[in-house]
Amino acid sequence: MLGKVGVHEKGPADLVTDADFAAQNAIRQIVLGAFPGHVFLGEESDANEAAAAVESTGFRWIVDPLDGTTNFVHGVPFFASSIALARGKEVLCGTVYNPMVEECYTAALGEGAFLNGKPIRTSGVTDPANALASVSFPTMTGHDSPDLIAFLKLIPHTQAIRRTGSTAINLAYVAAGRFDLLTCYRAHAWDVAAGVLLVREAGGIVSTPSGGPFDLDKGETLASATQPLHDKVVQLING
Repeated sequence: MLGKVGVHEKGPADLVTDADFAAQNAIRQIVLGAFPGHVFLGEESDANEAAAAVESTGFRWIVDPLDGTTNFVHGVPFFASSIALARGKEVLCGTVYNPMVEECYTAALGEGAFLNGKPIRTSGVTDPANALASVSFPTMTGHDSPDLIAFLKLIPHTQAIRRTGSTAINLAYVAAGRFDLLTCYRAHAWDVAAGVLLVREAGGIVSTPSGGPFDLDKGETLASATQPLHDKVVQLING
């Protein structure tokens, strides 16, 4: 459907396409067809379905059918489908798939992380000065956005900073050792569920940007390759 879809705005600069809905429907049919007793939380779910999924303490599928929709619309090859299975707030398995480069990242709790079937690990970077960082800005980023403030604090202290336009890909790249850290203050569960598990299973550290425990349904995420790097970045962005 690349280059052939209708584009709509959910909100200012927040795009959705026919491909988002088609992908979500395909994923829903597959997972609920196999597990009809599970609940489903997708980015394009209606309000009632989303509320029921967030409140569930059982098994729930957390899905971003097309993370990086704006990239998809413009033909930029940084977009992915992100699928995770959680029990309550604990993610049990997840996958991030970028069809443009045929990269499929997978992880299961306690079993490691993989790229196209081969094990991956986070980098060994321990100092921000040696880190290639990534940031995920919200759709509308204002001057007082915490994402922008963290970005400005990190610039003088990191080797470089990248923004792919896909939080799922950013997290997958941290897991694979391509990026060394990610900051993201305004995400939804479907943006980060699979990626957070990838990072943790690849040996990385995940918390909130303030250094507190990560909460899947709030989505505030700081992912770091190593504990020393994590501790230094927490100090930098909160100082």
